[in-house]
Amino acid sequence: MPEAPKIPHGNSMDDYTLTEKNKKTLEFIEDVTSNPDQVQQRVLSEILTQNANVEYLNRHGFSGQTDRDTFKKLIPVITYEDLQPDITRIANGDKTPILSSHPISEFLTSSGTSGGERKLMPTIEDELDRRSLLYSLLMPVMNQFVPGLDKGKGMYFLFIKSEAKTPGGLVARPVLTSYYKSSHFKQRPYDPYTNYTSPNETILCSDSYQSMYSQMLCGLCLHNEVLRVGAVFASGFIRAIRFLEKNWTFLCHDIKTGTLNPTITDPSVREAVMRVLKPDPKLSDFIEFECSKKSWQGIITRLWPNTKYIDVIVTGTMSQYIPTLDYYGNGLPLVCTMYASSECYFGVNLNPLCKPSEVSYTLIPTMAYFEFLPVHRNNGVTSSISMPKSLNEKEQQELVDLSDVKLGQEYELVVTTYAGLYRYRVGDVLRVAGFKNKSPQFNFICRKNVALSIDSDKTDEVELHKAVENAVTHLMPFDVTLTEYTSYADTTTIPGHYVIFWELSVNNEATPVPPSVFEDCCLAIEESLNSVYRQGRASDKSIGPLEIKIVENGTFDKLMDYAISLGASINQYKTPRCVKFAPIIELLSSRVASSYFSPKCPKWVPGHKQWGNVC
Repeated sequence: MPEAPKIPHGNSMDDYTLTEKNKKTLEFIEDVTSNPDQVQQRVLSEILTQNANVEYLNRHGFSGQTDRDTFKKLIPVITYEDLQPDITRIANGDKTPILSSHPISEFLTSSGTSGGERKLMPTIEDELDRRSLLYSLLMPVMNQFVPGLDKGKGMYFLFIKSEAKTPGGLVARPVLTSYYKSSHFKQRPYDPYTNYTSPNETILCSDSYQSMYSQMLCGLCLHNEVLRVGAVFASGFIRAIRFLEKNWTFLCHDIKTGTLNPTITDPSVREAVMRVLKPDPKLSDFIEFECSKKSWQGIITRLWPNTKYIDVIVTGTMSQYIPTLDYYGNGLPLVCTMYASSECYFGVNLNPLCKPSEVSYTLIPTMAYFEFLPVHRNNGVTSSISMPKSLNEKEQQELVDLSDVKLGQEYELVVTTYAGLYRYRVGDVLRVAGFKNKSPQFNFICRKNVALSIDSDKTDEVELHKAVENAVTHLMPFDVTLTEYTSYADTTTIPGHYVIFWELSVNNEATPVPPSVFEDCCLAIEESLNSVYRQGRASDKSIGPLEIKIVENGTFDKLMDYAISLGASINQYKTPRCVKFAPIIELLSSRVASSYFSPKCPKWVPGHKQWGNVC
């Protein structure tokens, strides 16, 4: 099987030229994408051979077979709920080979905001090598489009969270925390592509304020060396810029005097920052001049003038941050480089300078064994996605392999990993956008089962996002922009209704938005939703008028702080587009400044049933 090029441990780029490494990396991608089915069969055989004697496979009648047909015949397609009893046993200290012949080294926790459930994903030491392999592909690909990135630094805001231990003593933490704390990251050999402005000590600081402050300070001190900026998610990068808005006076003082703010108390962080921080009154005056301007448009290119692009995830619901990133970045390219989750690292974007709406990921066939469950839209009438929790025998037989997916078709991703997940439904919906050689490239569509529902209606996050986008156009004449939103299904009213919380950015000199315009926004959302919803509103009367609640500025920062206090990872945090947890709804409701309802029913035309009811 083709292998990605590796730098021998302890060697630097002086021993292994960057040009040669890039060439071998691109050759590897060419090789594995030219024969994906052959590679996939090899991967499955390796997984089944490695784990031949594990309890889970034996339980389903496996006795050492390694062929694909037997695997598909005997092993069911599962969800996390199916696996939970085995996960619980491992978490409680059972060290027998339940899922993997290799010892479970730790659990990787899901973000806690995707689907609302915090899941524990077992992993093994070898998985760190596979994650590192995928990371090693990113910059050689990027170098084809933006050469010279080895001549400067990346300013990335990266964070860890405190970890927990299971009753059996295994560490449970987010996948990025696991990676940043590993020797693969901390003791990585010198590579100009992983030359960051943030010292390791600032990334590994568990205090999020001290970590953010020190990373921002180092990024400012090295501003002329920065060639690329980013974070994991777009929301995290915008949070960093807002942090700068609130704290630039303190940061300027530190740069002017060469002293570090006393609120930074972590000794290792102070020591690392002081290696970077030197008195520079001229730089301090420059930052103060730019940050004190009324407009922060283009602040990225103003403070970091050599920046070539912003590296953040802007697919899925993160796409709502694109206008804000464009504003701060002055039109810098927005780059999504990779596709990964706690379960597995999947693939890379081979055309990183494409438009955010056109991002597609090429799954790397060596990462895991991939299968795809076709997704069917409900009767072609609505845009909601029908994805049953459990599959019958016929549905299980519908799964196709990586090399057999069809252009334009949507699929739910199913993975079998070296760490012991077998035919596991990840929950992501992907659409085949094209091919690299013989390997498919996928658009990320949405995370399944993130929906609003009052009656028989089902509204997924993609549909909601498009509806909100349509509605906010009513605010444009008033120089008002939507900065964040979430929603919940309020069933305390009869009938129940959708509630959308909006946080707005208002130009102080702008004309106030009349209530009637917000009511028009409510109706615009309803008009954009599926026919089942509109039928429930206009005909069945099973759904009440949609409500928009305007919340005070800073509300969504408080929501993120609350999620982090409950254990969410600052790296993986994404604003939930639908909330159900009562304390979160209470937090949002406590900060409502005004609310508006849809003034009338949305249009609805029955299909073959001519009901003709009119509101």
